[in-house]
Amino acid sequence: MSRTGRRILAVLSVAALVGVAGTASASAATPTPKSPVAKGYLGAVSSIDVDATAIGTEVLRRGGNAVDAAVAVAAALGVTDPFSAGVGGGGFFVYYDAKTGKVHTLDGRETAPKAADANLFVEDGKPLPFADAVTSGLSVGVPGTPATWQEALRKWGTRSLGQSVAPAEALARKGFVVDQTFHDQVGENAERFAAFPSTRSLYLPGGQPPAPGTVFRNPDLAGTYAELAERGTDALYRGDIGADIAKTVQQPPVDPASTLKVRPGRLSDADLAAYRAIERDPTHTQYRGLDVYGMPAPSSGGLTVGEALNILQNYDLAHASQADYLQYFLEASRYAFADRNRWIGDPATVDVPAKELLSRKFADSRACLISKDHAAASPVAPADPRHPQPCAAGTVGAPTPYEGQHTTHLTAADKWGNVVAYTLTIEQEGGSGMVVPGRGFLLNNELTDFSFTPVTPGVPDPNLPGPGKRPRSSMAPTIVLRDGKPFFAEGSPGGATIITTVLQVLLGRIDRGLSLEDAIAAPRVSQRNAATSDVEQAFLDQPAAADLQARGQSYSSSPAEIGASTGVERLRDGRWLAAAEPVRRGQGAAQVVLPWTWPGEN
Repeated sequence: MSRTGRRILAVLSVAALVGVAGTASASAATPTPKSPVAKGYLGAVSSIDVDATAIGTEVLRRGGNAVDAAVAVAAALGVTDPFSAGVGGGGFFVYYDAKTGKVHTLDGRETAPKAADANLFVEDGKPLPFADAVTSGLSVGVPGTPATWQEALRKWGTRSLGQSVAPAEALARKGFVVDQTFHDQVGENAERFAAFPSTRSLYLPGGQPPAPGTVFRNPDLAGTYAELAERGTDALYRGDIGADIAKTVQQPPVDPASTLKVRPGRLSDADLAAYRAIERDPTHTQYRGLDVYGMPAPSSGGLTVGEALNILQNYDLAHASQADYLQYFLEASRYAFADRNRWIGDPATVDVPAKELLSRKFADSRACLISKDHAAASPVAPADPRHPQPCAAGTVGAPTPYEGQHTTHLTAADKWGNVVAYTLTIEQEGGSGMVVPGRGFLLNNELTDFSFTPVTPGVPDPNLPGPGKRPRSSMAPTIVLRDGKPFFAEGSPGGATIITTVLQVLLGRIDRGLSLEDAIAAPRVSQRNAATSDVEQAFLDQPAAADLQARGQSYSSSPAEIGASTGVERLRDGRWLAAAEPVRRGQGAAQVVLPWTWPGEN
C-alpha cells in the first residue's frame, strides 16, 4: 500500500475505534440492511444470511480475527440456515495465516460408523432408493462441525468456543425474522418433517411452515450452544448431546402414525468419541502466475478445480470469444470430473494420486482431447494420472453420481490480512429430516455421498462406504494468493456443482476481467461428465448458448439456480471487498467493518 493509503487507513482505524459503541447501539436498534457488496477497511464477512454476516462483522469490530469471525458466522448459520448447516453436519475450513504466509486446511467431514461396510445402502441385493436412504439413520455420519470449530479456534483463533457461539445462542433465543427462502425450505420438506415429532414441533408449528415476517426462535438449539460453551466439544463427542445423537440414529424418532419407513442406523457413542477434525496439506495449483489453494481429499474440490485449471492453462481465455471460453470451460470440467470419479476418495482408505492429478503433464494429456468446435460425448473415460498418455481417451466412462446440493459457504478476512474460506453442510436440504429431540438441530444425511454400489461395474470405486470412512465431497473453499498475499477467496454450495461454480468464478475473475461481484453474479452452467449440462435460464438467454449447442453442447430441460457463492477480495488500495449473490437464494449478505467508497465509485 502507498504511504498515502497507510495514512488514510490509520485515520480510519482511529475513527472506527471511536465509533464502536455508537455503531453497536445503532445496529441493535435498527435492522441491518442486506447488501450483496461492501467495500471498506478493517475486515470483511460474506455469507448467505444478514444476521450471520452481522455477527461475524461485530466479532471483527471487537478485535477478533478471521477465524473467530468464521466460527461465529457458522454457528449463526446453524440458527438461520439450519437446512444447510449446523451442529449436526460437517465441512471444510481453509485458512490463510498472514503471519506465516501459509495456507492451512481442516477436514471436518463426517465419518461412517465403525459398523458400516460396503453394503451400507444395499438391501435385498439392490441399492436403496436415494430418498429412502436420505431420510434414515443409515445416512447419518458422525458430525464434524463442532470439532472443526474447536480445532480452528485452538490453532488460529483468539477467542474460546464459548465466546464464539455466544452470539448464535442469543440469536436462537431472541429469534430472527423468517424470510421467503426459510419458509419455502420448510414447505419443500414438510411431508418428511411431519413424520418426526421433534422436527414437526420446531419447523411446522400448527402444521404449517413459519410465515415470512414472523419471528422464529429455537430455544433447544440455544441450550445446545450453551452446553457447548460450558463444556466444550466433549459435550457432544463424549457427553449427553452425543448420547442423544446416537439414540436418534439408532431409534429414529418417527411418529408411529407415519407411513414413512425410516431405517435405523448404527452410529454409536464410541464412533462419536473417536472423531477427529484433521489438518491436511492444501491442494496447490499455479494459474496465470497466481497460487490457488483448496481442499484436498476426501474433498474432490481442490483436486478437480486444480486439474481443470491446469487443462485450461493451454488456452488464452482472456482473449477468447465468450462461446470459445465457455466451450473450453465445459470440456475441461467434463474430463476433470471423469478423473475425479475414478480416483478420489478418503485418503485413509484409498490411494489417491493427488500429486499426479495436479501435474501439468497429466493435464496436457487431457487437454489434447478437447476440441474447440465439438463437445465430447459423456460419460468420457478417466485416464491414469500415474501413467499419462497423450490424447489417450480411455475406454470405460466414469459418470458422476448425485450429491445433495444444499450446502452453505462463508468467507471472512480481518485487519491483519488473515482469510478464511469455509464450506459446511448437512447435505440434502434438511439433512436426514431428523431433529435430535430436545437439542434443536437436524442431523446430516452425509453418508449418501458414498456410492451405493460401484458407479462403473467392474471398475474399482474409491467412494464405497466403509468403517470409519469419510465420504467424498465436492466442497471447494478456495483462497487465491498474488505474490504470496491474499488476492481473493471464494466458495459455494451446490453438491457436485460446487466445483464448476468455483471454477467459473475463478475464471471470470482471473481471465475474463470481471470484478469479483460480477463473477459471482454471472449466469452459470455446470458440466459434470453428463450427457447434458445443468444450466440457468440467464445462461440460456446469452447468444453464446446457441453457439455452444451447435458445437454439440446439450442442456438440461429444466433450468435451475446453481450455487450461492460468497467471496472476499483484498483491493490494491488496501480495502476489503466482500461479495455475495445479488439474486440467488434470496440474495446474500456482505459487510465490512468500516465501509468506505471513493467519490464516484460504485
